[in-house]
Amino acid sequence: MPPHDVDAAPPLLATLEEVLRGRRSVRRYQATPVPRVAVERALATAALAPSPHHSAPWRFAVLTRPEAKAALARAMGAAWHDDLARDGVPAARIRTVLDRSYERIAGAPVVVVLCITEARFDHYPDAPRQAAERAMAAQSTGAALQNIMLASHAQGLASCWMCAPLFCPDTVVACLGLDPALRPQALLTLGYASTPPPPREPPTVPELVALWD
Repeated sequence: MPPHDVDAAPPLLATLEEVLRGRRSVRRYQATPVPRVAVERALATAALAPSPHHSAPWRFAVLTRPEAKAALARAMGAAWHDDLARDGVPAARIRTVLDRSYERIAGAPVVVVLCITEARFDHYPDAPRQAAERAMAAQSTGAALQNIMLASHAQGLASCWMCAPLFCPDTVVACLGLDPALRPQALLTLGYASTPPPPREPPTVPELVALWD
């Protein structure tokens, strides 16, 4: 694949169905830099996702410097190491898992950490409704992520959604120097796929529908 102009936006794919069917989770990327305009174009689509009370409670930390990505991968790896060790996972297996995780994060040209901010929430005097408010924000984060991944694929980029920040949000906040009011929800890697992903067969509608009354 020829080098990409770091200032030029890649062309978009033609149809929605092409984008939906073509998007895949890709974990290995070329070293080719991703144009900033392509990342910004993808992130802009998050604002088109549904959110509770039109609050758009998502905020992004975008990492492109190798040092920043490596630091985050190490910090999250240390937190995961402690969890796996407490679970009794053998040391050799822990090292294999952590090495693979480190490469996925540090080896991606772009890493986007998606957070929610409670400053955008409605606030209630009782715990159940406040918990529902948080759940709605978390659900809308999935919609925002989907938009970003589809918009990335439409530009010829690959992506992979990782939920690891949910298990160590304070570690992520401290490592990146984020406002403590931001709560990391997911991590998205972006880049040009090193190899085409293998074909897959998605579940059919009869497999997915539990009730049609």
